[in-house]
Amino acid sequence: MSCSCLELVDPKEVKLDAVLSAYQGKKGVLVPVLQEAQEIYGYLSQEVMEKISRTLRILPAEVYGVATFYSQFRLKPMGKHIIQICLGTACHVRGGAKVLEAIEEKLRIKDGETTSDGRFSLEIVACIGACGLAPVVSIDGDVHGRLIPERVGQILENYV
Repeated sequence: MSCSCLELVDPKEVKLDAVLSAYQGKKGVLVPVLQEAQEIYGYLSQEVMEKISRTLRILPAEVYGVATFYSQFRLKPMGKHIIQICLGTACHVRGGAKVLEAIEEKLRIKDGETTSDGRFSLEIVACIGACGLAPVVSIDGDVHGRLIPERVGQILENYV
């Protein structure tokens, strides 16, 4: 005899429900809720933002506005490895654009894109905070400094 009362529950949804319960009824919690939701899902889908809107009783436009205002939030799925390349002043002057070209060539993606296998996403950032090591790339938070285009392939191989 089988029981049809058991439903498969998405563990991510359970986590999001717990986050929303913890913040429900509190003021000024949208940014931390969005941060935790993105931590759970890897990005903020329209469905997740709508659920946040409903649960916290915040207009959908406000949720979307905050999610698009801050560069930390992603509205589409990202690759397993996030590559951030700095094109701030120090990195730009020391050849950051050439390193970017090498990454784009090697992975066949541009800024804001993800490889077809879902392995890498590429983001251009204004500063990583390691100007003394310029040009700098961060992969999943690992900082690689004093880069030259010829070393890009070798570094990426460490993340395959």
